[in-house]
This record gives sequence, structure tokens and C-alpha cells, in this order.
Amino acid sequence: MKVSLSWLKDYISFTGPVQELADALTMAGLEVDAVFDRYAYLEKIIVGRVLTVSNHPNADKLKLCAVQTGNNTDIAVVCGAPNVKPGMLAPLALPDSVMPDGTVISTGMIRGEKSHGMLCSEFELALGTDKSGIMVLDENCSVGDSLAKALHISDMVLDIDLTPNRPDCLSILGTAREVAAFSGLKVNYPDTDINDSEDKISALTSVTIEAPADCPRYAARVVEDITIGPSPFWLQDRLLSIGLRPINNIVDITNFVMMETGQPLHAFDLDHLAENRIVVRRAGKGETFETLDAKQRNLSDTTLMICDADKPVAVGGVMGGLNSEVTPATTRVLIESACFDPVSIRKTAKQLALNTDASHRFERGVDPDGTVTALNRAALLMAEISGGRLVNGIIDEHPGLRNAGTISLNIKDTNRLLGTDISTQKISDLLTSIEFKVANNTPDILEVTVPTFRVDVTKPVDLMEEVARLWGYDRIPTTNHPVPSEAGCQDNKHLALRRRTRQMMTGFGFMEVINYSFINRLSRDRLRLAADDPRRRHVKILNPLTEDQAVLRTSLVPGLLENVRLNNTYQEKNLTIFESGKIFISRGRDKQARETETIAALWTGNLMDAAWHTKARACDFFDIKGVAEALFRGLNCRDVMFTGLPDDTCCYTKPGHSALISIKGKPMGIIGEIHPDVLSAYGLKQTVFVFEVNMDDLLTVVSDNIQAGPIPRFPSTDRDITLIFDKNIESGLILAAVKSLDETLLEDIRLFDVYEGDPIPKGKKSISFRLTYRSPDETLEDDTVNQLHRSITQRLLARFDATLPS
Repeated sequence: MKVSLSWLKDYISFTGPVQELADALTMAGLEVDAVFDRYAYLEKIIVGRVLTVSNHPNADKLKLCAVQTGNNTDIAVVCGAPNVKPGMLAPLALPDSVMPDGTVISTGMIRGEKSHGMLCSEFELALGTDKSGIMVLDENCSVGDSLAKALHISDMVLDIDLTPNRPDCLSILGTAREVAAFSGLKVNYPDTDINDSEDKISALTSVTIEAPADCPRYAARVVEDITIGPSPFWLQDRLLSIGLRPINNIVDITNFVMMETGQPLHAFDLDHLAENRIVVRRAGKGETFETLDAKQRNLSDTTLMICDADKPVAVGGVMGGLNSEVTPATTRVLIESACFDPVSIRKTAKQLALNTDASHRFERGVDPDGTVTALNRAALLMAEISGGRLVNGIIDEHPGLRNAGTISLNIKDTNRLLGTDISTQKISDLLTSIEFKVANNTPDILEVTVPTFRVDVTKPVDLMEEVARLWGYDRIPTTNHPVPSEAGCQDNKHLALRRRTRQMMTGFGFMEVINYSFINRLSRDRLRLAADDPRRRHVKILNPLTEDQAVLRTSLVPGLLENVRLNNTYQEKNLTIFESGKIFISRGRDKQARETETIAALWTGNLMDAAWHTKARACDFFDIKGVAEALFRGLNCRDVMFTGLPDDTCCYTKPGHSALISIKGKPMGIIGEIHPDVLSAYGLKQTVFVFEVNMDDLLTVVSDNIQAGPIPRFPSTDRDITLIFDKNIESGLILAAVKSLDETLLEDIRLFDVYEGDPIPKGKKSISFRLTYRSPDETLEDDTVNQLHRSITQRLLARFDATLPS
């Protein structure tokens, strides 16, 4: 809401500095975002003296002028004004000056002659309506001074950021009331009294309200014999001061009164209304309407319409229609001043994607008792400015109008909640200063009648808030709750685990991402989750911002895949990212969802890019598996197993390229390559690898006990073993079997080769391991190592039905 200081002073005689006014309004709850001088552009316009005037050699109506700018500097200016003459003082816009309409003055050639500026008229400077010639300045002005200084012109504008609960301040008078509250001054309201000696309007028109719930009050007046034309300068200037564009005298008056009082108005051409009457009703199903912006609007059956006897003529509280607008030929107008239901107007404005000054006010609530006041104000101005005749009588239909209520305010409760000690009389004075009526029936109770323009005050706590802001937030003492010095902060195990995993994952070169917990409801289908998979049980959001955020996530994978898709659009192909957070599984409407702390990591693209000495290599399953192994090793987790998933249990991972992660026999998560169908669903064309682990379960197997052993004193010795196994036997099972033998001299076993093909029989594979032997007490002899090695080999042959290579 923009408030011009000059306009504000029409109603309250505030004389202090504008910054003091801005600070006081801000402390009263009306935050002033900016203060600026709307005539600041005049600082770039200077006083110039015309020294000589001669005819333009190439144009009969143009003159060549030599203009003095001060500091003994003269410039050439081409001018077409008929009143330009030597010796006169006039406004001069130099190059780079910005005019009120946004035009930037520059040096240019006009009919072959160079012009270094422009001599300006009142109209061009928005200082008047005279455009017949350049503006003549008083001889007392000094050449070279800015026009703002020479004419002493300044009008500060306050840009106020209002909260939605203060619709009463969406007007100049509303702001004036706030100024009066803290300054002790009185608001001078404009005269709106009309002596209706007889009722003639009922013979010209009528109003029928068929939707009283949406329109509790509708008032109208008629002005005849009007002449449509430009508004006088004072009216245009008032609108321009707050950023509104003048249109014609009738429309400008409706806008002026709306900004003055906060009550939106509309003027209909009475002769374009069928049977010259108004019907307020809801739209019919499938009805359309052409609004003033020349667009066809599809209406719903909840849209409130202003109609005549045959057709709609306006969308109630939002915008008028082309079929009844005021035109240069209009001679009679019907002025509408109504009170509409805020919820109805809000729905209509959203459905039609129309946000107007009128809907902005109706959505927040207007003063139901202010409709007639604003109507009378507009009618008087129209009759005066347009030369029209005000028809005696007023139509005022108010089937849904409610009387103002009374609220009891307890003084002790007020002081207790605010932390103040304000007397009853002071609270009464504060509320009276903003035009609340206060009756003091008992020493501790005030009976407060709220003015109808304060639609936001309905409860005692609302009155307490008014007392707080009028008393001054800065005057309310600050108190701190005592905190025991011995209070400590015990580290949460879940937070500690999350912190450790983050540190390790970033150390592995992965970047952490943070996604919304809300995902698309189609994610469960995109992930190919089975019908009985618990992750299909989404928690629905009642009022989602978008369809892509309609449910709570049951997996972190959809968010990571969306990250890949977004990065791919920017040609970022190589990604190593991870996320830790909660997933949510629904347990029914009456139960809280099960929340599970989870971590997921994703790797896609190249492990290393091509260089002069090496070729590019894409990442694979074993790269992401190595990251998972390193993570578990860093968390000191023992007995980690990666077991291949059966094809029928794979969902978002690819069969034959997926594994179940288990620790000490307990399932922890899955790891694998993303299924091609899932990649397609997310618009991805490159291979992606992920793992997802339940951190709540992981916490139960993480060990904080780290045991250190002495550095080996004696050397180790290695032996290799190659056996032929069935193709479907996992190497991890073989490694686990060897470790389970619990041979004290066996220090380590590592897989170093897997081979299929000639000469290995079909359905078989060759697996090679390297076993490391060491004794803590002595150097091992070959016979001892060989004997133990043969023993291990024989046990593996027997356990897995393996054979030695031929």
C-alpha cells in the first residue's frame, strides 16, 4: 500500500519528519518498506534560460534555441513550443534525464540539427495538464538550480507492507487513523452527507440480492447528465502519487474513493443495463463472461455475478464487464458500493486468475458500514466533476448485515499475557485512540465495541494485541527463562551415527543432497514396487503445494534420481551423491506413520574421465559396493554380507545386478544397478548404481569398541588357491566359510580372480583366492603353511562340491 504524504495530510495535519512517521507506523505494526520522493526525477531537471530563438532551417514549426544552463554553459535545443521566446526561464531536461513516463532524454538529431536536451511543458513533467507550450518559470528562479529546488516541490511516499489481517489500512483514511492514534491528532473525514429530500431512484432502478450469504450488503446511487472527460489535475495527481493511471473522470473517482476509504466501487452505464436494474446471483453452470480486459472467463456455479435483467455485467468484487463499461457516450451511471463475503471473492479470484485492487480488498474484508459513506462520497464528486445531477434517494439492500458486537477485556489477563502493568484508564485511552468505544463497568473489565472497519478484531486476545502495539512493543520488558547451569546436552546416538556417516561419505568423495520429504504419488509405480511392498503405503498430504509433492517419501531413491535428472539437463553426467533422512510408511489413518532413518548413495557416470594417458572408465556395481564396504568398515561393523537378490524380489534394481546387504545375518538394505524401466520412468539414459540402508537397524550393529593389536613381529606368507565352483555360488559365501574355520594362523583371505569360459566347463566358474598366513610367535615354516593350506582346500572342496582345475 502506497501512501502519499501530501494526500495523507488532507485528513490529518501531521507536521513531523517523514522518517519519524515511518518509524512510528512500523512500530505500530504497519511495516514501512520504503520511503521515496515521487518528484525525485525533478532533481535532474534544471532551470534554463532561453538566450536566443531562431527558425529551424528544415522545419516550419520548430525553433533553434540557445539555452543557458548555468556555470557559463550554453547548449543548443530544438523546440516546437509556440510560446518559446528569448529571456524566459523554463524547465530544461538534460541528456540522461528520466521523465515521469519513463522516457530517457538523450542528445539527438532533429531534422538535421543537434539537440542537447528538451524544454518541457507542465504536462510532460506531470506538474499540470497544460500541454500547449513550455512551462514558464518565475524570474526569481536561479539558472542551473534543480526544478525541485526552484519550485520547492516534494511529496514523500510511504510504501507500507501490510499483513493480511489489516484491511482497514488499505486506504489513506485507514493510515490516517493509525497516525492519529500515536500522534494525538484528529482525523478530518471528508463530508459525505447528502440530503435526500425525496426518493426518485426507485423509479429508475432496483437491486435484488439472490445470494445474501455472498453479498450481505449492496448499495447504489444514480448520477445523470454526466459528461465523460479527463479528470481535473488534482484528481489525476492523487492517483499518480500512488501509482494509479488516470482514465476518465468517472473511473478516476471510483479509484480515488477506493484508495481514500478502502471501499471498492464500480460505475455501470445505466443505459446498458437491461431494465435498468441489478440482480446479484451466482453464475450458472458452464456460463461464460467477457471482463473489462477483453478476455472470456469460464465461470463456476460458485462465482458471484452482478447481473441486469438478462445477463451478467460484472464478476462480483473482482472486475466489471465490457458490456456495461463507462464510455465517452455515457450520460447516466449507476454507482455500486457493496460488501461481499471474503471467502467467496478469494475463490473466484483464484479460479479466474484475476487479482485486482478490488478483489485484494474484498478478500481481506471491507467495512460493511462504510459502503454508504463511500457511495455518497463518490456520488458527490461525480456530480461536481462531471457536471452531472445526483438523483435523490439511495438503494441499500442489506439482508446479511450484522451489528457490531461487544468484547469483554480483562485488564489483569491483558497485563499478565503482555508482561506489563498498564492501568485500566490507559488501556481505555489506547483503544479509544483507534476509534474503539470503551465502557468501564468494573475496575478490571472493559466492555469494548469494535468499529466495523476492524474486521480482524473478534476476540479478547485481538484487543490485547492492539494494546501491545499501541503501548509500544519496545516498551514491553524483555524476560529470559532461567536455565540451570548444570543442564547438559547428551549426544543422541542417531545424530552421532548420521554425523559419522556424513563425514565418511564426504570423505569418499560423495556430495550430500537434501531433498523435500514430499514426493510424487507416482513414485511407487516408477520404482516398480510390488503390490504388497510396505513402501507403497504412502502418507498423503491434505493440501499439497504441487502434484510432485503430494505424499511423504517411502524411499530416498526417488529424490536422488530426480537429482540425476536435473543435473543431466545441465549436462552434468558424473555424479556421486548421498542423502540421509527419514522415510515414512503409513500405518493407517488413525496411527502415526512409521518413521525410519535411512541413508542412500548414488553413483553414475565415469569413475575417471579420458586423459592423454588413459581411457575413460564408467563406474560399475563393484565401485558402489566398495563404497558401502568402506562405510561399514569405518563404522566398525563386522560380518557384512552381500547376497544376490532373486530376480522376483528385485524392484527398482536390475535382476542379476542386485544384492541384499546383511550384517550379522540381519537385513540392512539393498545395493545394485537401477532397473532400466525405472531409469526410463525418470527420463534417464545412463546407468545408475545405488545402495539404501536402514540406519535404525544399522545402529544396533555399529560397534564403538575398537581393539588394537601389536604390530606383527614375524613375516607373513601367501598361498594362492584356485577352485572350480558351480556358477551360482557366490564368492562371498566362500570367503565367509573360510573365515568361519577360525584358523588362528590364517590372517586374511582375498578374492583376486574370477573366470568363466574355455577350458572351464559350462555352468562352472574358476575362482582364485590369496590366503595370508602369519604366526604371532614365530616365523612359519613352509611345511606348516602347506599342510594348513591343503586342509583348507580339502574342506572347501567338500563343502561346495568344488573341483581342482585340471
